[in-house]
Amino acid sequence: MTGAAKMADTTTPMARPATRVPGHFGEWIQGRLGPDGPVALVTLVCPALAVAAPGQGPGIDRLFPPRAVAGFARALGLGPVAWPGLDPDMPMGAGAGASTACLVASARAAGWDGDPQALARACLDVEGATDPLMHPAPDRLLWASREARNLEDLAPPPRCEIVGGYLGTPQRTDPEDHDFPDISDLVSFWRGAVARDDLAAVAGIATESARRCTALRGPDDPIDALARDLGALGHARAHTGTARALIFAPGKVPDAVAAALRDAGLSGVFGFATGGAK
Repeated sequence: MTGAAKMADTTTPMARPATRVPGHFGEWIQGRLGPDGPVALVTLVCPALAVAAPGQGPGIDRLFPPRAVAGFARALGLGPVAWPGLDPDMPMGAGAGASTACLVASARAAGWDGDPQALARACLDVEGATDPLMHPAPDRLLWASREARNLEDLAPPPRCEIVGGYLGTPQRTDPEDHDFPDISDLVSFWRGAVARDDLAAVAGIATESARRCTALRGPDDPIDALARDLGALGHARAHTGTARALIFAPGKVPDAVAAALRDAGLSGVFGFATGGAK
């Protein structure tokens, strides 16, 4: 092999495949699997929020520490990388998957096309806790976010409509924080509910997970009362972030929902559909 060929092998190609990585909007459920078990979650996929690359905003070399970004490239077997700019639809610290989606979009735009689990481990090394957004169906996984590990394959949540927004100031995830309620019982109920495609049960389980999180971790918020007053099936939240969501059956969102959320102090209010067989 010539010296020129060796140099080419260590340099990421300049071509940048356009990529869009959807985020999430909190979690259907999140907590500990027993008092000493891992922090586990089922993510609430949000196709309306995504990170696009290449874009006009800062790249990951400006969003994360240089040593972490260099390790990310090494873990994926990439050579020297001129990281692309990024265009995220969601703010950092909202519980919408911005940091993970930025890393996944950057890797794919740099030409990486490998095992999603290898990408998950590389993201974990940067973030300390990562969302399963590198997988093709993230909401079908019981995901250990602080281990970047799928604990169980699940049926998809039923098709539904979500209306939500952001409550309060951004809250970045602390990967050393394991202070979450036990949701072992909710995981068991979740298996049955998604297997039956039972949206009412799924919404009830999500509501209970959100209530437990709020009771243990705060902050108090109006979403439980809003869900009741607006006829939602239930509500969900980012368990480490500001995203709050109301859950409705398809086609059953009242006209007054968005205005009511804004009046209650939520910002960036929007709606989207999620769930169902992909």
